[in-house]
Amino acid sequence: MTNPTEIIPGVIFYSFFSGIRKEKVGFFEHSTLVLQVSGQFSIETANQKISMKSGEIMLIRKNQLGELVKMPVDGGDYQTIIICLKEDMLRQFALEEQIEPGRKYTGQPNIKIPESEFLRGFFQSVIPYVHHPNEKITKQLGMLKVREAVHLLLHTMSELKDFLFDFSEPHKIDLEKFMLSNFHFNVPVEKFAQLTGRSLAGFKRDFQKTFDTSPRHWLQTRRLEEARHLIENKNRKPSEIYLDLGFESLAHFSHSFKKEFGKAPTEWTH
Repeated sequence: MTNPTEIIPGVIFYSFFSGIRKEKVGFFEHSTLVLQVSGQFSIETANQKISMKSGEIMLIRKNQLGELVKMPVDGGDYQTIIICLKEDMLRQFALEEQIEPGRKYTGQPNIKIPESEFLRGFFQSVIPYVHHPNEKITKQLGMLKVREAVHLLLHTMSELKDFLFDFSEPHKIDLEKFMLSNFHFNVPVEKFAQLTGRSLAGFKRDFQKTFDTSPRHWLQTRRLEEARHLIENKNRKPSEIYLDLGFESLAHFSHSFKKEFGKAPTEWTH
């Protein structure tokens, strides 16, 4: 997430934006609970698109890349509370509650949690921590709130056991299919390796076999080819697409495009 205020460092975050904000890359290393206070939140991954509005709750699966859109509604503010469910905490929870680790989870990666009186109460109980982030009580009780969230999720949807307590490593997935679906995400090669269930060395070795080139070179070339396609065939402007294709700045994109194709993207014609 981008620039959240930390209430409990590394665990509970509070995001506040007053204007629409689009992030091409959100990498969720840990399972994450999102409480929508106001505005609308959307996440789009390679396989799923899901949104929620004020008062709704979503559980986002660990080890995912997603495009995030955060949008105020009817002139109001955008606010979310984000609770990070780290694996070490979940392992400790499972041990103390005598929960057997879940089977390999194969369901939807992002789930909207049905409304319940308990969750509504929990939602309201977190708000004071947002309003008083520097209070000593916040640090003392913050982790108890996270544990309470896990209890309530299991009470509301018992089938979330496999979602929360699947501690297996990402299985080795089809590298070509994954990269063709996710090349536009601007994340380090190490993250691509992790998400495809490989060590960095194994990822580079498998990548070379699959694409006959290195990951960095392939990613740059593939993104530039997509940019040319969008400019040529979809009449898209460079300023509209460079972030969506994983480039950090328009200047970097323009320089790379000219180096690859001999002309700046603004000079490119059909």
